[in-house]
Amino acid sequence: MISSVLVANRGEIARRVFRTARALGLSTVAVYSTADARMPFVDEADAAVQLPGNTPGDTYLRAELIVEAALRAGADAVHPGYGFLSENAAFAQAVIDAGLTWIGPPVDAISSMGSKIEAKKLMAAAGVPVLAELTPAEVSASDLPVLVKASAGGGGRGMRVVSRLDDLAAEIDAASAEALSAFGDGTVFCERYLATGRHIEVQVMADQHGTIWAVGERECSIQRRHQKVVEEAPSPLVERIPSMRAELFDAARKAAAAINYVGAGTVEFLADEKGAFYFLEMNTRLQVEHPVTEETTGLDLVELQFAVAAGERLPVDPPPTVGHAIEVRLYAEDPLNDWRPQTGRLHAFEVGARGLRVDSGVEDGSEVSPYYDPMLAKVIASGPDRNAVARRLAGALERATIHGVGTNRELLAWILRHPAFLAGDTDTAFFDKHGVGAGPDDAVVQVSALAAALADAAGRAAPVRVPSGWRNLASQPQRKSYRVGDVVHEVAYRHTRDGLVVDGNITLLDSSPERVVLEVDGVRRSFDVAAYDGVTCVDSSLGSVALYPVERFVDPADQVAAGSLVAPMPGTVIRVGVAVGDVVKQGQPLLWLEAMKMEHTIAAPADGVVGELKVEAGQQVEVGAVLAVVGEDA
Repeated sequence: MISSVLVANRGEIARRVFRTARALGLSTVAVYSTADARMPFVDEADAAVQLPGNTPGDTYLRAELIVEAALRAGADAVHPGYGFLSENAAFAQAVIDAGLTWIGPPVDAISSMGSKIEAKKLMAAAGVPVLAELTPAEVSASDLPVLVKASAGGGGRGMRVVSRLDDLAAEIDAASAEALSAFGDGTVFCERYLATGRHIEVQVMADQHGTIWAVGERECSIQRRHQKVVEEAPSPLVERIPSMRAELFDAARKAAAAINYVGAGTVEFLADEKGAFYFLEMNTRLQVEHPVTEETTGLDLVELQFAVAAGERLPVDPPPTVGHAIEVRLYAEDPLNDWRPQTGRLHAFEVGARGLRVDSGVEDGSEVSPYYDPMLAKVIASGPDRNAVARRLAGALERATIHGVGTNRELLAWILRHPAFLAGDTDTAFFDKHGVGAGPDDAVVQVSALAAALADAAGRAAPVRVPSGWRNLASQPQRKSYRVGDVVHEVAYRHTRDGLVVDGNITLLDSSPERVVLEVDGVRRSFDVAAYDGVTCVDSSLGSVALYPVERFVDPADQVAAGSLVAPMPGTVIRVGVAVGDVVKQGQPLLWLEAMKMEHTIAAPADGVVGELKVEAGQQVEVGAVLAVVGEDA
């Protein structure tokens, strides 16, 4: 009998498991790193145990510390969530050896799927279609392109697409190094790469008595860096091909039966447009995208995990899939800048609408650190009609209040409104084919900047309500500058007897420090303005814009030497590819940073010589830190 559960995870999934545990009358225990001490999941647990340190290797990947925490807090069960140790057989065994209930599959099942190389052999023997594995030595020009994959782990780590044989060795080394850092196992293999495949997966649930459910399929084809961005159930492709669902379900059940699977798991396939599909991997855990299955079946998959772990029987058949559900992953990242992660204080976070489900790891005031995955929340909409669900979800994202940290919110809304998405044409090359949208329109930024300047002026106005900048006689306009990305936008305006004087057909109707109402080209629009230290956020029906005030006078101490390469984000230097005195070419990789589970290359800005190298491998750096200086070649 389970009475108290420790969740060996953090953020959104910890809160998700806690929610079901509370509904079942169970007490909850959290573990947390130093960086996560003030995150919402810690406060929501009935008890919490700190794991000293910040990085996953020091905290959430320390099996012995987590088992010790469970025993110390009086938990009698452990739920691993997803990621971290969720597919680590040794951790599962350690939990069981400590006399605790493991809310997951059998240790042998985890082990058998822990190596993708061995998993493919098992699946082939069970009659599940697979893509042939290639050893690096076997790859020839006729096999290209190939995908280099880590044998252990997932989530896009340790994966590289290779289109030239000359690049294969270097990409294998890079993938192996990344896999070793992420999973403690640098083993990699190759397989044929289907550039325009569809990523289809089947949710399975099995009890201890031999019942295996195939609980609907999901499509997760829209991905960046081999990590999912949009997920939905059911799959538009499977809906179009009458025989495909039964074949997928049969293959998924065969996969689960072949390893005597128990609990929740996902069998992932890569499919082509004709409905042929091939086994990719089996995730022996709950998936990030499980909510779309819950929304279309009425199930609580976490509750079923608890029930199965307690030895309860599943009904003979799962419930049918009804309607459609779409989930988007709200990431703290900049899609227009090579998906660069964003960190910092999340001043305001409100994403929600009637009938919308938001599984979030953050709240107002949360600190987004560089140590973990950049996902802030999953936003899910469901209903009878796929296109109506997509429109409702896009609208909710556009109306969300997210201040202080850049996100992919605009990209997600753009995807959901894209004709290709609405037509169900969502293969893994979606971004290669269609791009990633565009940044805010200059006209929208300019009018938002004007609203920000007017709100700022309203906050500094005299008690008699004379507008800041008002002059009895004509004079120079008030000026204020804001940076958006790499572009500086200047606002110039004057208050006169006749009202606001500004470029364009704009009339000021009302202003306060928090709200400005303008008539723009004859259309009345309201702008909500929130000013924080270093950033002003403006929300309107035209979109949301984050504006960074530009100081008129720059402190010389804040300036850096020409040719300096600065850290675009906080992170860890994982490799350095040059030495002082090396001659480098523009675009040549010089060093590599790891932040938020992603690797980022820092390249030479121009031809020259490395004059200074201020970091070494393993060093933690803050955003803006000078990493190296490239000077002119004398």
